Amino acid sequence: MRFCSVRAAGVGVARYRWRMFLHKKASPLARQTGASRYQATLLEGPILGSLLKLAVPIVLANILQSGYQLIDAFWVGRLGGHAVAAVSVSFPVTFLLIALGSGFSMAGSTLVAQHMGAGNHHRVNQVAGQTILLVVVTSISLSVLGILLAPGLLGLLGVEEAVYDGALVFLRISMAAMVFTFGFSMFQALMRGIGEVRLPLYIVTGTVLLNVVLDPLFIFGFNLGVGGAALATLVTQALALGTGLWLLVRGRHGIELKAHHLRPDPVFIRRALALGLPASVELSARALGMNVMVFLVTGFGTVTIAAYGVGTNIMGFIIIPALGLSMSTAALVGQNIGAGQIERAGRIARLSAVIALVGLSVIGLLVFTFARELVAFFVPGDAAIIAAGSHFLHITSLTFGFIGAQMALTGVFRAAGHTVVAMLLALVSQWVLQFPLAFILSRDTVMGVDGIWWAFPVTNMITALIALILFMRGDWQKGRLAEQEDPLARQVSGEIIGKGHGPAS
Repeated sequence: MRFCSVRAAGVGVARYRWRMFLHKKASPLARQTGASRYQATLLEGPILGSLLKLAVPIVLANILQSGYQLIDAFWVGRLGGHAVAAVSVSFPVTFLLIALGSGFSMAGSTLVAQHMGAGNHHRVNQVAGQTILLVVVTSISLSVLGILLAPGLLGLLGVEEAVYDGALVFLRISMAAMVFTFGFSMFQALMRGIGEVRLPLYIVTGTVLLNVVLDPLFIFGFNLGVGGAALATLVTQALALGTGLWLLVRGRHGIELKAHHLRPDPVFIRRALALGLPASVELSARALGMNVMVFLVTGFGTVTIAAYGVGTNIMGFIIIPALGLSMSTAALVGQNIGAGQIERAGRIARLSAVIALVGLSVIGLLVFTFARELVAFFVPGDAAIIAAGSHFLHITSLTFGFIGAQMALTGVFRAAGHTVVAMLLALVSQWVLQFPLAFILSRDTVMGVDGIWWAFPVTNMITALIALILFMRGDWQKGRLAEQEDPLARQVSGEIIGKGHGPAS
């Protein structure tokens, strides 16, 4: 019997050596996870090519995603300045509550990327399930809280009576849609983490095209006004989330979701809190900064509010390439850190920052040149808003490149699990620089509302410099959260042990 056991073990070792020889011929990611060749190339080959494979679909998806706001702004603009102001005031409040819960999606994306790079596919599935659980619980809680507190939040912002009713309707419907908005954002984050960025693009394309039809139908056909725009977004986001969850359950695209993955895991929850809470604080600091800026802007009247709303909508659309590059950088750097390829991760980070700086600078120059035409597209019949909005863009647009560089480097910090660093950058940017500058310059100098506008470019340049200094220190290189595993060795070892202790033949 012992002879047979030893023979079985010997055969198993021989089989293991042969399979390992074949195994080493495969690419690192394919060797570790059986992932697609598309995903495997993220850890190999030219860095620019790997970065573009992620960045281009993400940028396109983000452009289409922003289409929700742009389509809303286009049709709501036909209702007049008060309607535009109602949406402009409501958006920062919605963004604040979304930011409070988005940290868990960021934590999930970071952990998924590193486990994918390390070859721990079973941990990828577990992280996905736990992330869904946390996001659903958080989004429902914040949705209920937002609906209840909506009147108080608008009152705190000092919204004018002519704007208040429309803003309240838009805000409450947006709050009701939060679970769907959160959920689809979570699906996108998980897909980015595993390097599958094409599926979210396809889903967003379909839902945005649907929104093009539903917006005028709800706003004018059903005579729902600004509330119709919010309702159209609710319907399309619900469809997007449903499609995403169906794909996760099918398990054919890198993540296979099972019921046991949704059972609370205390170990993961602690890690998600450690990564997610700073990320939530970071996003909330930025969102709250937007709200406080609205508070300053409202003191200068409806024209200024509308100009700020249109201007920030245009800025948000223009910097989407930087946001997409930041997201792709985080996913790619995260996978390479997980695979232990720190030097390659550093080269990815540097290239991403340079591309963002140069690309956004060129875009900023174009915005500066065509500022008046861009504002007029959204509010074609209001000369005062066109003049104020184009003036805002003239002041801010030439520093867009610094926003891009800072966002790219922030993506590196998140990928390494250094969400506290990203949080501190946001706190410094919004609460040490931008808001104090805007408040002092607009209230204590002769600049007036121009003081608010000039706070933006000054903040952009200083924050980018701080991010560069932190990156050059190199602490992010110590952010490996996932250890590599060799699933094949584990599998074959199990076979050898099983055969060595099995019945003799």
